[in-house]
Amino acid sequence: MKLIILDRDGVINFDSDEFIKSPDEWKPIPGSLEAIARLTQLGYHVVVATNQSGVGRGLFDMDTLNAIHEKMSKAVSQAGGRIDAVFFCPHTNSDNCECRKPKPGMLVDIANRFNTDPEGVPMVGDALRDLQAAAAVGAQPILVLTGKGKKTQADPALPPNTKVYANLAAVAESLSA
Repeated sequence: MKLIILDRDGVINFDSDEFIKSPDEWKPIPGSLEAIARLTQLGYHVVVATNQSGVGRGLFDMDTLNAIHEKMSKAVSQAGGRIDAVFFCPHTNSDNCECRKPKPGMLVDIANRFNTDPEGVPMVGDALRDLQAAAAVGAQPILVLTGKGKKTQADPALPPNTKVYANLAAVAESLSA
């Protein structure tokens, strides 16, 4: 089975330091929906793995988060793609949970749900914590330079085998080669 794991904010949609708190605030990065459609056409199961501490902070509730993800899934579907699952961590840093990236719990859960070994599975993110979670389970860390990516690229803690691409469309292009 071909599986790819994508972070949400900064990879699929524009990020915000103020959090994405409503469906109206969710805006796709140009080319990202078509990239997911391309990945779908290549036979990938596309899974989103996203930290959503805004829930734990009380900035929005689960119904709102579900509405944001419904808007995202519909937009991807209209572009000809599919998101097979969305995994999220609603906790804050102080909760010290196992599912909040950079801890690998969410990626372990994804691998278990899809009955696959995470070794070598592409994990696309724009933040160091995405790449650290990927490295912790043996997945292939992929940095995109959208969102926080340009700042992340300069971080000396970047996992050594991280691949770097301009955006999600460039990742999809490389996987189709």
